[in-house]
Order: sequence, then structure tokens, then C-alpha cells
Amino acid sequence: MILTEIDHVAIAVNDLEQAINYYEEAFGAKVHHREVVESDGVEEALIKVADSYIQLTAATRADSPIAKHLTKRGEGLHHIGYRVDDCQAALDAMILAGATAIDKAPRPGSRGTTVAFMHPKGSLGTLIELVQE
Repeated sequence: MILTEIDHVAIAVNDLEQAINYYEEAFGAKVHHREVVESDGVEEALIKVADSYIQLTAATRADSPIAKHLTKRGEGLHHIGYRVDDCQAALDAMILAGATAIDKAPRPGSRGTTVAFMHPKGSLGTLIELVQE
């Protein structure tokens, strides 16, 4: 099994502060990690749930994938991040199985991780992020 666990469930939001406040009030959740990822044009807040995260993510610029998603689909589920031991091996296995890679090679992600995204068209309609810690 290449997947070791669910790393995160990403939720696209228009207002990160408002979303954080909602999770604090509704669930008593606290932000575990917060980071701006300039290369992706997003700011994220991670809320730890057991060994996984809820990733609240907002656009920092109008041309980012999150901004485009919010314009087209509105707020809500954006992608699932699966933790893997070897991002390159997982990427290769998914491509071999017929998936379409967005990232042709693993790249730096938030929290010092290595990541690669797979297009929903080749992954049963779900945007998938492979995450190696």
C-alpha cells in the first residue's frame, strides 16, 4: 500500500480569518500551523485532527488555483491530501495506473513537505495531493 494515511482535507474559503473563527466556535479547534505558500498563491491554516489536518485555504492572488476554484465552484471541499513515504514512487505508480499528473515531479509543499498533485480527470473526479513528510 503506497498510501500511509490521510494527511489533510483541504477546504477552499473566501475569508481565512472567518473560517478559522467558525472552526474555533463550532468545534473548539485551534490552528496548529499557518503558512503562506507563495508559489501556489495561498494562505493556509491547518487544524489538527488526530494525525491528520483540516486545511483551510484562501487565495492570496487572483490567478491562484484556489482563486479560480472559488470563482467557479465557491467555498467547499478542494482536495484530499494522502500521506506517502515516497512522493516520486507514488506519483509514478499513479501515472502508471492512468492518473494525470499536474506536477510532473515532486516539489516543495508547506510544513517542509514534498508534494505532487494529480488532476481530478484521472483520479475519479478528485483532486489528489501526494504528501511526503
